[in-house]
Amino acid sequence: MFELDEKKYLYFLIIIPLLVVLFLWNIYWKRKRQREFGDLHLIEKLSPSSSLFKSVIKMLVVLLAFAALIIGLVNPKIGTKLETVKREGIDIVFAIDVSKSMLAEDMAPNRLDKSKQIVSQVINQLGSDRIGIVAYAGSAFPILPITTDYGVAKMFLQSMNTDMVSSQGTSLEQAIQLSADFFEEGNATNKLIILISDGEDHSEGIEKAIEKANEVKAKIITIGVGTTKGGPIPIKQNGIVESFKRDQNDEVVITALNEETLKQIGKETKGGYIYGDNTKEVLEYVKNALDNIEKTEFETTQVADFQSQFQWFLGFAFLLLLLDTFLLERKTDWISKLNLFNEKKS
Repeated sequence: MFELDEKKYLYFLIIIPLLVVLFLWNIYWKRKRQREFGDLHLIEKLSPSSSLFKSVIKMLVVLLAFAALIIGLVNPKIGTKLETVKREGIDIVFAIDVSKSMLAEDMAPNRLDKSKQIVSQVINQLGSDRIGIVAYAGSAFPILPITTDYGVAKMFLQSMNTDMVSSQGTSLEQAIQLSADFFEEGNATNKLIILISDGEDHSEGIEKAIEKANEVKAKIITIGVGTTKGGPIPIKQNGIVESFKRDQNDEVVITALNEETLKQIGKETKGGYIYGDNTKEVLEYVKNALDNIEKTEFETTQVADFQSQFQWFLGFAFLLLLLDTFLLERKTDWISKLNLFNEKKS
């Protein structure tokens, strides 16, 4: 097995045929000028030591050296051995509320941005756990399936906004149902759902969702964002608040944190609840919860240990360039006897 580390340098190989064309044109030009100067046979007698063969050899050496330098820059890697990698951890799904109420700024900078900050910090302290992300409002939407690629997870996390789910409202039921579906059926890996919301629930199936979570043996930690006093939902244009969301009676909508629902979910799934105003406290709470969950081996992969081979090609290139300095373009006795280019006239 092998791989190329810097494939972009392969484009330099196109220079080699250009050099060949330039070399052939140079030979043609020299021959043409010699014919203009005088008889070719006479010119060859005046310069008996000149050798086309030696010129070709020097050109081939230079081209090989140049090709070796390019391959060295590409840095081919060869898999020299296989290693068994075992990972231990749990499966975690982050269910993040993206309903319009999450734009309320009663928790700085707003509830949604606070939620993303918390999730990002939790991911930073994970080890080898697998994670997935679900967004929900009036319906739930899968953002990222179970993966160990934390970098990709953070990228998707930062792109989340309140416009990504068309159905507005808040359905904790669908969020839990979809999160539970993320886990592989029959997988012995311990499972955890971290649900972040202001607790406003416009669905009527929360008990059924809790039952589904218990069926797949998934604990749920709920994190409340917002304040019990509540706040309005700003409508912004170019980052500037123009007005606030109003109801059918033209009254400003005040959205408040509903902790009771979130506490119920955490309690009935043997997870827990924590208020999310202090990120440090939330991280400590989640860390303690993770430490108390038994880790299981969920992945065994065969990984090729690739070793760089660029040094061989660079060494070969420098050796050829050194050899080129000792190659002269005039004939040597043994090459003259070979008469490879039919340089001797009968």
